[in-house]
Amino acid sequence: MTQQEGPRVVRVLLSPANVWRVAFAVVAVAAVVLFARFVLADAGGLIVVVVMAWFISLAMEPAVGRLARHMRRGAAALLVMVAFLLVSAVFLYLFGSLLAEQVAVLVRELPDILTGAVAWVNERFGTNYQIADILSSLNLTPQQAAQYAQDVLGNVLGLLGTLTGAIVNLFTLLLLIFYLSADGPRLRVWLARLMPANLQRVFLTVWDVSLVKTGGYVWARLILATVNAAASTVVFLVLGMPSWLALGLWTGLVAQLVPTIGTYIAIALPVVVGLVSPRPWIGLVALGWGVLYQQVENLTLEPRISGRSVDIHPGVAFAGVILGASLFGAVGALLAVPVVAMLLSLIDTFVARQDLVQAVPAGQAAAADHHSAAPPPGGPPPPEPDGPPSRAADGPPAPGSGEPAPPERGRRPPG
Repeated sequence: MTQQEGPRVVRVLLSPANVWRVAFAVVAVAAVVLFARFVLADAGGLIVVVVMAWFISLAMEPAVGRLARHMRRGAAALLVMVAFLLVSAVFLYLFGSLLAEQVAVLVRELPDILTGAVAWVNERFGTNYQIADILSSLNLTPQQAAQYAQDVLGNVLGLLGTLTGAIVNLFTLLLLIFYLSADGPRLRVWLARLMPANLQRVFLTVWDVSLVKTGGYVWARLILATVNAAASTVVFLVLGMPSWLALGLWTGLVAQLVPTIGTYIAIALPVVVGLVSPRPWIGLVALGWGVLYQQVENLTLEPRISGRSVDIHPGVAFAGVILGASLFGAVGALLAVPVVAMLLSLIDTFVARQDLVQAVPAGQAAAADHHSAAPPPGGPPPPEPDGPPSRAADGPPAPGSGEPAPPERGRRPPG
């Protein structure tokens, strides 16, 4: 028997140099965390502006890239921005006051619209729902709902009233958009030279994929939103729907936040407004228009406009919009889908897809395991058992061993 060893004693010696290195690392990590918290807390607005400028420059890239073949890139970017600003200015000059008035009326009458919708459901389906019970189940009284509507309207008007801040933010946004669009290629090369060779390839790939896939997606969504908003506005105007301009823009913009099912989500508000109006058939026609336009968009417009962009599952896009809205409000909801498109395009680029292995049923799997346990022909013999050798393994018994010999092949044993 060997004598058991006693417990081993391990001594850890810390030199002053190691202590100072660990302390410096801890202080550095704490400083980085505090700096990141300071930047996100105090410079969060600027970060949002930079991200918005980045995605708007990506959306401008198809037009800027085509114009840059015939003129300088800076002039091409400036021309695209001026054209967009002129179109926006003409739209606001023609419909700005009407749009603000309709939005204010729609927000103010939202509690009455909900009450009328509940009354219409009770009349058509024989139910007895009460708006007070629904609001109480949501911990919301009619007075609170009206107050929330007034608060939303007041916030909108207050946001429009801060003219100085809006001008400063708009100027910053336009400057960043122009810089990122005009000097995008030089910025790409300058940033790549700051990295080692292996990281340069990754960075350039990420930049190019974001430029092609995400830029194409944002550009396609803007075009589809413009077409949807214009068509819906004309249809609602012809139908005589209340707040036709605001509801048309709502339908066009919200429909493109969530692909495929976004139109059905956006058309819900015009349908409710039409059903509670003096002519309820307007709501039914609006519902039919939403279904018809979605089919036309899926079969004709969507494949041609967004053929090269990344494809996003509706569930993923909707979850991204909800997450972005909960984190950053309306701006987060607008930027959620482009961010998801960029992430999916990077996953498609860097993550290799493997072949799908078909599942094997349990019976076939057991048979396969049994066959795999048998030795292959010509392979090594199976290991010998621990017990006495068998007759089949050792061959016929030796003469004089007292055991009968097995009969020869082809001859019958004597009776």
